[in-house]
Amino acid sequence: MPESEYVSALIRDLEQELPAVWGRKIQSIFIGGGTPSTLSPESYDELFSQLRARLTITPETEITMEVNPGTVDEHKLSEYRNIGINRLSIGVQSFDNDLLQRIGRIHDRKTAFNAVEFAHQAGFENMNLDVMFGLPTQTIEQGQSDIENAIALEPAHISYYELTIEPNTQFHNQPPTLPAENKMIQIQESGQTILRENGFQQYEVSAYAKDKQQCQHNLNYWQFGDYIGIGAGAHGKITSPENMNIIRRAKLRSPQAYIEKAGLDTSISSTRELSDNDRIFEFMMNALRLNDGFPIQLFSERTGLDTSNFSDAINKAMDQGLMEQTGEYLKPTKKGRTYLNNLTQLFIEN
Repeated sequence: MPESEYVSALIRDLEQELPAVWGRKIQSIFIGGGTPSTLSPESYDELFSQLRARLTITPETEITMEVNPGTVDEHKLSEYRNIGINRLSIGVQSFDNDLLQRIGRIHDRKTAFNAVEFAHQAGFENMNLDVMFGLPTQTIEQGQSDIENAIALEPAHISYYELTIEPNTQFHNQPPTLPAENKMIQIQESGQTILRENGFQQYEVSAYAKDKQQCQHNLNYWQFGDYIGIGAGAHGKITSPENMNIIRRAKLRSPQAYIEKAGLDTSISSTRELSDNDRIFEFMMNALRLNDGFPIQLFSERTGLDTSNFSDAINKAMDQGLMEQTGEYLKPTKKGRTYLNNLTQLFIEN
């Protein structure tokens, strides 16, 4: 697949999306899905030239790229930095070679260390490292070592999350031996303690950041904000300011089909308008992932609904010790964060 054709398709896709967001400020750009760091700096240079001609992008706009450690070097990262990408999210997952092999990663411990060092040398100060726990056969000591190695590389942000077995994957068809639940909890809590002791504050279920280094793009997502998605398999959510209709839509997943149809209505694989119940559940499913919860008025601002629509569910959550109100904020309790699925289920067709 020629890169130039894909970049041209992205721009046609963007032009189709632009009428829905005219006049809105661009707060963040997130380049993810697949392995975006395999695309050449020259292609990104062309892409961002076209983006800047159509969007208001400022030096303050957070621009994140997901990076696979095995696909970058210092020169490539320096070029990305010069183009305007100012934040990296590096998928380290683990620093243990045996564990990396067990989860099918193409990089090893040395490659992971090198990728982060290359990023520092290229001038990236805002960097996230992805670290998994609950890997096949992982011990508490291995979990602690992974977090300690990540912290030693001086990132501003660490995403620390449990391995999940997704449908239609090799792991789903041939499930690996995972740590027992009690050991899983010990690994997680041990890692959280180390993160806290080193100045990383948890602000979301799996997100830990140094002071004022929270990911702005993900915060917008968790606060039920709007975003457009361009690219093969991309998803977007847009709210109409005129009538507060909320539309989710997705693009064709096949890169070749996407290139052929980008910018046409046939490039959209699905469109769904959210019902009132959808809005309540999806808002809560996202906002309750945040440790600090959300200001009560944000619910109405983002859903177009009155707070009376979920008052019964809120009362149930409080009665069960899953939720609390602090001033103008509603937030999950420690118990609510532990049993988040139970908490969010209260908001299904409440």
